[in-house]
Amino acid sequence: MSPQLSVLKNGFVVSAAIGMLANIATAIPVSGLEKRDVYTPPVTYPHAGTVWYKGQRHNVTWDTANHPVNITNKLGRIWLRKGDITTPVILGENFDILLGRIEVTVPWVIPDTDYSLVLFGDSGNFSPQFSIQE
Repeated sequence: MSPQLSVLKNGFVVSAAIGMLANIATAIPVSGLEKRDVYTPPVTYPHAGTVWYKGQRHNVTWDTANHPVNITNKLGRIWLRKGDITTPVILGENFDILLGRIEVTVPWVIPDTDYSLVLFGDSGNFSPQFSIQE
């Protein structure tokens, strides 16, 4: 058997073994674990009509009043969204989603009126569209 064929065969065997282990792990019952909830707190600031200027600092806020007891992911992240596209610009991350606010610095982006924020914890939650200017 050629060395290339041997490597290919061994790679296939390893991949198959990993797949089998993954299937076994998902079949194991998870009794005794707490039920977790997806939490999507509404963003309260910025709101429609808000104008931010590049380099300023602002508190992004969201309503935590009705949060469930067991949240699947308590670590938050805030991304900038332009129109219908979530950009790779992260304004804040690894904060407790129950804080209800996090201070961010307005990034240097093309001035426009169709920006929004995406608040991630368990799920993405969009702010209303607002403006970033120079």
